[in-house]
Amino acid sequence: DPRPFVPSDHATLARRCVEISANQSGSSTLLWEHTGAKKLILGLSGGLDSTLALIVASRTCGLLGRSRRSILAVTMPGFGTTARTRTLALRLAEASGVSVREIDIKAACERHLKDIGLSSRDRGVAYENAQARERTQVLMDLANKENGLVVGTGDLSELALGFTTFGGDHLSMYNVNGSVPKTLVRFLVNAAAEDPLHAAESQALREGLDLPISPK
Repeated sequence: DPRPFVPSDHATLARRCVEISANQSGSSTLLWEHTGAKKLILGLSGGLDSTLALIVASRTCGLLGRSRRSILAVTMPGFGTTARTRTLALRLAEASGVSVREIDIKAACERHLKDIGLSSRDRGVAYENAQARERTQVLMDLANKENGLVVGTGDLSELALGFTTFGGDHLSMYNVNGSVPKTLVRFLVNAAAEDPLHAAESQALREGLDLPISPK
């Protein structure tokens, strides 16, 4: 079966989505209460993984009776960011009612690449990883500044394949998607789009579901 984690029976799939969602938000609730942190910090790209992390964070706020403004969603456009994903990320954050900041990382990355002597024509692994590490530095430093927890967004498939940057997007205080395979992420986001709890952001969620899956 090419999708062993996705039940073919619709009712079974629906139950699985409910169970996974409850596990994600429930564990996040316990961690947030235990640490006494004031905020949840996450990088929002407009892709499905970070969208799912935002959904989990929003539900965590609901379970604790906290305002969604205690979630800080950070968009960090870089060299490969498209106008469509940037706009979608901002729209999703606004519709979700969370706090949002946009921090353009291009200038910081350009300076870093110049400092290490990387050719401006080199588009290899150092070029790509510098962006992931810069984004993680921004999130971690904001977490320190705001007394917050960085919520990870990478899914199980990416972690299993090593499709993350060491010292970059594989780092977080808690990765809510760490046990969710890539094939299930889309169904979890779709379930949220159909849930009245997320009615305000439903349209933005559906637009995200229409985007092709990309490593960017």
